[in-house]
Amino acid sequence: QVQLVESGGGLVQPGGSLRLSCAASGSIFSIEAMGWYRQAPGKQRELVASETSGGTTNYSDSVKGRFTISRDNAKNTVYLQMNSLKPEDTAVYYCNALMLVINTRVQRDVYWGQGTQVTVSS
Repeated sequence: QVQLVESGGGLVQPGGSLRLSCAASGSIFSIEAMGWYRQAPGKQRELVASETSGGTTNYSDSVKGRFTISRDNAKNTVYLQMNSLKPEDTAVYYCNALMLVINTRVQRDVYWGQGTQVTVSS
């Protein structure tokens, strides 16, 4: 089975840092892109950062200059380094991956992690 396993969430003070990790495992043919979304209570889920297999990155304007996404292709793992955290960064953060998975035949699909809570206190 294919799954994404997240870790690294927690409680930090404003200005602090956290590093989120997400590892993909299972019958994976290839991973085309991995990224992070977040959803705060009462708000829509939004893209935080993503990176393609070719190394192209994309960031939300609200996190540019503070967050950095990186990948370890050998480990099928994506990281999100979050610095200078603000209270408005408080949300559940979800890892996702666009992958080609192996069933009867190779099939393209998007997978999501379980979510990890990031809380930035005031």
